[in-house]
Amino acid sequence: MVEQLKPRYSIAWINQIAEIPQSEWDALAAPLKTPFFEWEWLNNMETSGSTTAQSGWLPNHLTLWRDRSLIAAAPLYIKGHSYGEFVFDHQWADLANRLGVQYYPKLLGMSPFTPAEGYRFLFAPGEDEDELTELLINEIDHFCIQNRISGCNLLYVDPSFRSVLERHGFTGWLHHSFIWQNNGYQNFDDYLTAFNANQRRNIKRERKAVEKAGLRFQVFTGDDIPKSLFPLMYRFYADTCDKFGWWGSKYLTKRFFEQLAPTYRHRVVFFAAYQEPDVTHPIGMSFCLTKGEQLYGRYWGSTEEIDCLHFDACYYTPIEWAIARGIQTFDPGAGGRHKKRRGFPATPNYSLHRFYDDRLSHILRAYIGEVNKMEQQEIDAINAGLPFKQMSEEIAIAIPPREGER
Repeated sequence: MVEQLKPRYSIAWINQIAEIPQSEWDALAAPLKTPFFEWEWLNNMETSGSTTAQSGWLPNHLTLWRDRSLIAAAPLYIKGHSYGEFVFDHQWADLANRLGVQYYPKLLGMSPFTPAEGYRFLFAPGEDEDELTELLINEIDHFCIQNRISGCNLLYVDPSFRSVLERHGFTGWLHHSFIWQNNGYQNFDDYLTAFNANQRRNIKRERKAVEKAGLRFQVFTGDDIPKSLFPLMYRFYADTCDKFGWWGSKYLTKRFFEQLAPTYRHRVVFFAAYQEPDVTHPIGMSFCLTKGEQLYGRYWGSTEEIDCLHFDACYYTPIEWAIARGIQTFDPGAGGRHKKRRGFPATPNYSLHRFYDDRLSHILRAYIGEVNKMEQQEIDAINAGLPFKQMSEEIAIAIPPREGER
């Protein structure tokens, strides 16, 4: 009788995703709905000098191998601060300081600077995900304890992966994003019918203001994107970030945008605003990514302050484009003050946390239920004030259910 040998697993922590062949990494990442964990995107972050130890985002990816085959991976970063995450855990850092616990560095799982839902461990098709998840989490625990790292924080977790992490002792912290849902709209006017009369007039007025300023939009995707738009997008991005100072989170370099041209333009969508008669140099532009039925807004900027240009470049024109192409969800990025009035309901998302100090862990578990309850109340209040006409079955579909009602 031939003895059944156990699989030969090996673990490796890597500081450069380039150490992994692109084809092997993408065999794990390509099936995801999100584009933000594909090899080209993460590698560009690293080779462009955007995610570095100096910027407080040291790549520290965990990989699991069977013999020489990559079968699982966890995109991770060692963080020296909490900026660029958009999950504001400064209160936990302050509590740790008062307890005499060193909060930084911490281990973080997310796509850098990208508050978009979808984080999860990556697995090769056909693998036992429960078994491999346990192996990865055990290694994360060992690494953090051995290196005196305060905790592991996984942000914007894929909803299907949340329950897996909770079974392994991670604690869920509720947040919200503003996500547009395509409720079978046939065109932009169809989308407008969802709003009450007052907000419908406001949106038409805002688009009219852009038109009166002599602006027209042109949408560029894939191979049709002029190469000049990539470095120009950096200028728009940098200018917008500078207006917000430190909170602008200006981590991406000019090289990052330039490197998208040859390697990642198939995911890129530019919404460029031109002021006639000049149709060669856009005065404003937004930068989005798309994959499957999803559209993600990332950055925008303009050379002039033009009334309502931001709303059209970042919301209305992308929604119009999305409807025409059957896009089902549009995540316009961080923030929400402007979004909720334009048909973006507050949509729950979770970060999952594990602290390695017993006191911090106890406090997190003791109080997170009340924290999440207050967050749910905020979500409910936002969605109760959406400027939709009298609630209909179609609009109700766009508003996510409360926790426990799924």
